[in-house]
Amino acid sequence: MNVPEHLKYSLNHEWVNDSVQPAEVGITAFAAEALGDVIYVQLPEPGSHLTAGGVCGEVESTKSVAELYLPVSGEVVAVNEAVIADPGLIGVDPYGKGWLLRVRLAQVPSLMSPDEYRAFSNESR
Repeated sequence: MNVPEHLKYSLNHEWVNDSVQPAEVGITAFAAEALGDVIYVQLPEPGSHLTAGGVCGEVESTKSVAELYLPVSGEVVAVNEAVIADPGLIGVDPYGKGWLLRVRLAQVPSLMSPDEYRAFSNESR
């Protein structure tokens, strides 16, 4: 399973890259694989102030609809327009071209390390 070492992970299978500012947020390869072919993405408007753990959008696939939870608190400064136009990018490149949001961080709660996330994901299978 692809779990990049430079990211932090949530229990809801989202990732955060807080080594760049604004931070990038997306869903993990584990979540993308579970969803299957993504056909629609709804994301919050830039300028939205959101709280960690809150719903920040949804992803619809051929299998199901899943809510997105923001793993950090802050202001959404950008959404990935390429993913809105081509939701399949999430499944093809979840850690690169498939990023979802850029967030100006107000708070980063405790998130999982790559090793912790690998163990958690293996238990989730």
